[in-house]
Amino acid sequence: MKDIQISLQDGNIKPNSEFNGTIKVNYLGKYDSIVLNTHILDSNELMLFTSCNGKKMSSRSARLFIGRESMQQNTAEFTAMITFEPKKQHDVKFRASIIEQHKEIESDVLFAKLS
Repeated sequence: MKDIQISLQDGNIKPNSEFNGTIKVNYLGKYDSIVLNTHILDSNELMLFTSCNGKKMSSRSARLFIGRESMQQNTAEFTAMITFEPKKQHDVKFRASIIEQHKEIESDVLFAKLS
């Protein structure tokens, strides 16, 4: 099993609809935080994160920072949405990284479709 793994409930993202994702950490060493970077390929648009581990939020960003103290049982659940109407299909890249003392230890990458 990977040291960190990101998954989405559905690999097809629809505009203006929330989608759910999970980050699981199996890393046995110490770490400070998890960072989720997102990129809507061939676009300048950003994701709108609506919750993380059940806490409401409303930040439009390409990055979600999750401190270790928020990682209950080494798992983080998030919801997000993309709030623009695409003129074509886009790939969306998700990259979750384990951070220890400002250095990336391990990462996982996942691609989804936005249409």
